[in-house]
Amino acid sequence: MDDLPAIVSIYNSTIPSHQVTADIEPVTVVSRLDWFNEHSADKRPIWVVEDNQQIFGWLSFSNFHARAAYAHTAEISIYLAPNARGQGLGPYLLAQAIAFAPTLDIHTLVGLIFGHNTPSLKLFERFGFERWADMPRVATLDGVERDLVIVGKRIA
Repeated sequence: MDDLPAIVSIYNSTIPSHQVTADIEPVTVVSRLDWFNEHSADKRPIWVVEDNQQIFGWLSFSNFHARAAYAHTAEISIYLAPNARGQGLGPYLLAQAIAFAPTLDIHTLVGLIFGHNTPSLKLFERFGFERWADMPRVATLDGVERDLVIVGKRIA
């Protein structure tokens, strides 16, 4: 719980770019409490990357869907503080998540990425994620309709 303010701050830092999240206004710590509490170390962890007690990135494994048949599929999200982007942390976190997923009884990882977020699409592709779905113009950001791409990777 102590990490949530830093997690929210990093998340909010991505909103103005309209490249990473569909939120268009900053979120609050209170508004993210339910999301945070849905995670657990043994099933759907949130990892933070810190140095000298400062968090500069995080990764979450989240339920892909609430229905039981999807229990072995997780959505993975990676968010980095502005000063941590482009430093190799994204590839490191993604590699660690892929390696760790089987210990969480996860068989499939998915990522939901905007079609115009070329860096994230290339990152996931580099780690063997395939393009599983294209959802054209499902989000509107600053009056511009944006596509959502679902990428996936079978782990086990």
